[in-house]
Amino acid sequence: MLEATIHKKLRDFSLDLTIHARPGEIVVLMGENGAGKTSALNCISGLIPPDGGSIRLDGSIIFDAGTCVEIPVENRRIGYVSQNTAVFPHLSVSDNIAFGLRAGHRSREFIRERVGHWLNDMNIRDLAEVKAGKLSGGQKQRVALARAMATEPSLLMLDEPFTALDADTTRLVKELARTFVTEHAIPCLVVTHRITDCRDVGDKVCMISRGMKEWEGKPGDLPACICRSGDL
Repeated sequence: MLEATIHKKLRDFSLDLTIHARPGEIVVLMGENGAGKTSALNCISGLIPPDGGSIRLDGSIIFDAGTCVEIPVENRRIGYVSQNTAVFPHLSVSDNIAFGLRAGHRSREFIRERVGHWLNDMNIRDLAEVKAGKLSGGQKQRVALARAMATEPSLLMLDEPFTALDADTTRLVKELARTFVTEHAIPCLVVTHRITDCRDVGDKVCMISRGMKEWEGKPGDLPACICRSGDL
C-alpha cells in the first residue's frame, strides 16, 4: 500500500497532493505538461525532498517531515522508470538489468536467472551483450523496464513508459506491467498523456492541474471533455 501526502514548492506553483494506491492497483496520473506529475514521482522516490507531508509504503514510513524521517533512495525498494529512459550507456543490456540486483548483493545464480527471465519477457535476448548506448529509444525503454522489475520492488513507478514504443511493443509492455503488478500484489503509479493508455492499464485515475488533484475516479468515468481531447 502506498500512502503519500506531498507538499513541495515548485517554481510556478506548489505541489499539494495526496495519492493512495493499493496492492495490485495501477493508479494513472494525468494532466498537462508541467502539472506536477513527474515531481510527485520524484518526491516519492526520494530524488527530490518534499517540503512537508509523509510517505508510507507497506506500512513503513519512508518520509515524514514532522519526525525528520527520510529513507535514502537506494533503500526505498521502488522500481522507477523515468521519462528520459535512463540506461547506463557503457554497460551491456544484461549488465543494465543486473545492476540493481548486484547492488542488492543477490547471488550470482539468482542474478543470472532473473536477467535471463527479463531478457526473454522483454524480447531483447538478442541484445544481451550490446552496449545500451547503441540502442534505439524503444529498446532502451524495454531495458529500463526490465531493470526496474527485476529487483521485485514494493512499488513500481512508470513515467510516460509507452511513448517511445511501437504498437506491438506497447501491447507487450502493458501486459507485462499489469501481470507483474497483479502477481506481486504491489501498487503502481503510471504517468501518461494518452487516454488509451489510461484505459488499458489503469484501475484509478488522478487528474492533476498545477500541483493539485482536480479529479479522481475510474478510467471509464473520465469526464467527457477529457475523453474528447484524446491526449492532454
